[in-house]
Amino acid sequence: MNLADGTDGELVMTLKTGPVTIKLRPDLAPGHAARMLQLAADRFYDGAPFGRVVVDFMAQVIPAARSAYANLPAEFTDVRHVRGACLMARGLDPDSAGCQFFILTNDAAFTVCQYTVWGYVTGGLEHVDALPAGEPPAEPGCIVSLRTAR
Repeated sequence: MNLADGTDGELVMTLKTGPVTIKLRPDLAPGHAARMLQLAADRFYDGAPFGRVVVDFMAQVIPAARSAYANLPAEFTDVRHVRGACLMARGLDPDSAGCQFFILTNDAAFTVCQYTVWGYVTGGLEHVDALPAGEPPAEPGCIVSLRTAR
């Protein structure tokens, strides 16, 4: 799978409440988009919890086996970080992104050029909004599956 032929430009993330469609943006972050395709193909996110959900800010996926996917170079751009943007989480080092990601549930200008945008939710954002809140939530919502849309 790759983005070169244009067939794998979307992911479908299934939550208990329904599907969330994400359009990949390899034009903004080719390395991050390719990583998300790889992880989807590996079924990496199946069962992964949203371990941090901050009301009116974001919902973050925190997979258990995250160390094998570290050190992805930053691909920061100055695109608007708006509700529905999908960003890769990272540590203090800008080049430390791996597999944790978050979806903005509100606009967040302060994240511009701090986190890489690799896609945008194009449908089903209400299912992200319905995730249990908390840091961590008492009973976290989980990804049922994350696959390419084909």
